[in-house]
Amino acid sequence: MSWNLRREEVLDGEQLRAMLEENPASAARAILIAAQQNIVDAQALLGQILLDGSGIEQDAALALTWFQIAARNGHVMSHNMLGRCHEHGWGCDPDAAKAAEHYRVAAESGLDWGFYNYGNLLATGRGVNKDQARALACYRKAAQMGHAKSMNLLGRYLEEGVCCEQDLTGAYDWYRRSAEGGDFRGQFSHAAVLADQGRVEEAVEWLETALGIGNLNFLRVSRKALLSSRHPKIRVLARDYHAKAAELGDETDAAEYRDLFNGS
Repeated sequence: MSWNLRREEVLDGEQLRAMLEENPASAARAILIAAQQNIVDAQALLGQILLDGSGIEQDAALALTWFQIAARNGHVMSHNMLGRCHEHGWGCDPDAAKAAEHYRVAAESGLDWGFYNYGNLLATGRGVNKDQARALACYRKAAQMGHAKSMNLLGRYLEEGVCCEQDLTGAYDWYRRSAEGGDFRGQFSHAAVLADQGRVEEAVEWLETALGIGNLNFLRVSRKALLSSRHPKIRVLARDYHAKAAELGDETDAAEYRDLFNGS
């Protein structure tokens, strides 16, 4: 399919997303045209592809500008993305207070990611006063909307009884739902419950799934927990977690893998 567009041929957001999958460079040109003609979804998409460098030269500062434009035009996810930019210093100096404000706006507009990210700042006291009860409320709202990462965190609060009555049955159910929703940390939490229940084969399957999609920070934390498992089949997986961390990480990760497994 050809995506040769004249300036007046502006596509909507769904069409632009489809183009991104097929031909990022052509899509970037179409997205720029649509953004300049005040299509709000395109303005948000332009910010995202500038942030990612997808089909266009990466430019975090310009991404920030387009997220600001889209947010002023009422695009809720752009408030969330502005929060991420300010939290992580993408195209600007890190500013947790500004990040919290944008996450709050996104949350108050009903966005699951806004609840999740605002909850993270409330839970850790970054940019706002630490407030575990409000963090729990945010995670609960996002989880009830189907947000898999929030499901895992809600499970953690329920398991530990933080700002709520301890509810192991509820916690374990949220871990399962998080795992099935595709969150690798939820998959690890669910696997831990299954292992404790003696359902080791099922636990191993979930741990293998989490290994395939987990990021470096997750691998670094999880590999240590796996090494201490009382189940031999789970301890074996620790080697795979260390190996992938060595592949994705730095020399420290590689050295830890060599020290534990003799580099073999």
